[in-house]
Amino acid sequence: MQPKENNDNRPPKPDNRAKNTNRGPQKGGNGGGNRGVSRGAAVRAQKRSQMDAQRIANQFQDASAFKPTRERANQIDDTPRLKIIGLGGMDGAGSKNMILVEYGDDAVVLDCGNDLGVDLPGINYGIADTTYLESIKHKLRAYIITHGHLDHIGGLPHIVPKLPAPIYGSKFTIGRVEEIFENFGLPMPEGFELKTVAMNEDTHERLKVGPFFVEFVRITHSIPGSTCIVLDTPVGRIINSGDFRFDPNPLDHERSDIERLRELGNEGVLALLSESTSTERPGRTPSESEIEKSFVDIIDNAPGRIFVGLFSTNMNRVQMIINAAIHHNRKIAMDGRSMVSTLEMAVRHGFMKVPKGTFVPIASVAGMKDQDLVVVCTGSQGEPSSALQRMASGEHRHIKLKEQDTVVLSSSPIPESGNDKRVGEMVDGLMQKGVHVFEHRYHDIDNVGPLHVSGHASRDEYAEMINLTQPKFFIPIYGPYRSKARHIDLAIEACGMPRANTLNVGNGQIISLTPDTMQVTGEVPHGTILVDQTGATVNNVVVKDRLIMAEEGLVSIVLTVDKRNGNLMTSPDIISRGFIYMRDNEELMNGLRAELRRASQQRFKRVELDRFKAELKDHVTHYLFEKTQRSPIVIPVVNVIGGGAKADIKTSSGGRSKSAEEMADEQQKRFQKLRAKLLTQDARID
Repeated sequence: MQPKENNDNRPPKPDNRAKNTNRGPQKGGNGGGNRGVSRGAAVRAQKRSQMDAQRIANQFQDASAFKPTRERANQIDDTPRLKIIGLGGMDGAGSKNMILVEYGDDAVVLDCGNDLGVDLPGINYGIADTTYLESIKHKLRAYIITHGHLDHIGGLPHIVPKLPAPIYGSKFTIGRVEEIFENFGLPMPEGFELKTVAMNEDTHERLKVGPFFVEFVRITHSIPGSTCIVLDTPVGRIINSGDFRFDPNPLDHERSDIERLRELGNEGVLALLSESTSTERPGRTPSESEIEKSFVDIIDNAPGRIFVGLFSTNMNRVQMIINAAIHHNRKIAMDGRSMVSTLEMAVRHGFMKVPKGTFVPIASVAGMKDQDLVVVCTGSQGEPSSALQRMASGEHRHIKLKEQDTVVLSSSPIPESGNDKRVGEMVDGLMQKGVHVFEHRYHDIDNVGPLHVSGHASRDEYAEMINLTQPKFFIPIYGPYRSKARHIDLAIEACGMPRANTLNVGNGQIISLTPDTMQVTGEVPHGTILVDQTGATVNNVVVKDRLIMAEEGLVSIVLTVDKRNGNLMTSPDIISRGFIYMRDNEELMNGLRAELRRASQQRFKRVELDRFKAELKDHVTHYLFEKTQRSPIVIPVVNVIGGGAKADIKTSSGGRSKSAEEMADEQQKRFQKLRAKLLTQDARID
């Protein structure tokens, strides 16, 4: 999301900060008045704005702010230890999932995802900061991936080219990994070669990676090829559950390999790292097969076209809709680049069964009969650029919705993502067009069956995973602190796990394991690297400035000063963006110009140029806060011209000399061109 420009016709926003009851009346809240606000109040207000912006930006701080804690001498221990370090995924909703397992001179990374829930101006997503990983890059042996969702693989194109190692995963997961590398917007470093290893989770294949042995165990989730990672280490066996549920009747008939998990538990598991997304949900998660009838019933009763919005990677759900459409002799059009790409990969690798002639191009939809069509598309989370959102806003290139259309949202808003509001606004747009909308969360009101099941376990299944694997130590992962705390309580109450054998840690904390002990022994640099729409990284300082500009706006002043006497040679240029509309605040602008002339005459000749600009910035900040109670970013630009009124400056062509007045006129024209270039549209300047 780009920062909004607030340079509109609205008056300056009211603010209760640092108000002075002795201030005189002000025209429009902007001009006139007495100097009733102290300079300190203006500075404090500006600092508050900066602190508020910094507080928001610090939620996604990189590792540069990390300050290591000093370890006491008596903590030194030469016993061989296995280190488990969550570089991401140990907080929030469990995004940018990335766990490092380190032993001696060897290390592997379990998952390497991104965080799509970052809501900052101009930011697309976040990835884990790899400062610590870069310091041990000589140890790195592999990236081992549980499944193909972006919160588990989205960081790979950013991190693997810098810190190369082979990527291990199931056949479908490796297909997804290769897909995101192919579609990545930025060029790869010269000489980089993607190395992948597809392993068979059904045959319990085990491969040696350094001192470790890797095995994948099939598990059900909302994407094919989902697995648990079994990592045998010199200290003992650890299991990373990945995202999972125990679906007894999955649509692809690929049930969780419960027998293998039980075998591993009987053989001995040192530590279980189990995802904690839904530990507050009681019971068991319903089977995917339970919602198939709902789609058949809706298609039976829908009078016209049917549009189904769902997650682009949920191929089991897509297969279900394909089956229902074929049953009703309907063709399917698919819209959404990520969904089409994933479907092509799934069909190519044999994960989907699609009869010939089932799909039609999205461009041909307008010419088809309503009762012959089902459209499967992205946008179930209200994503701004998704296919369904463009349909709701009337901006879709090929589809114009009409009253007898039916839209099915086969998902629920992702927790802690802020998607509820976006989904609600999209549904408003759909209903305003007379479209009938079915949402899973309101299916009881609409008298239809369930339209979505979670890809994550519920409490009984989380307990079952612990009981199957019988770990000595338990470490909840991939979830917010409260969900992990409830997971620990479940392990203690339902599974008999001693509390001393559990840990709820944050990102960066080092868990050290021996065959008999588990403890936190320190912390490594960690944080979030922010990525924009192009795939380039964005500094935290830039984000802070964007937040201040989005909230308070920006004012730039350009002064052309005569070097000899400090007088202004032209009227001050004032550029406002997101602060006020200058044409509606002439008194304020005239007062500011007068202040700038006075400041230049009094201070320019007395201090160095850098000091003059700093004083100018402080003076303008104080003046604007006094008049508006707002603290925009102030950028002073001082252009110093040598010579006084009688000075002549030769032209480069060797012709007649120019007077200072002619030079000033040229200077003014140059600034006019600069303004036009900077502002492109309505410059909002005098």
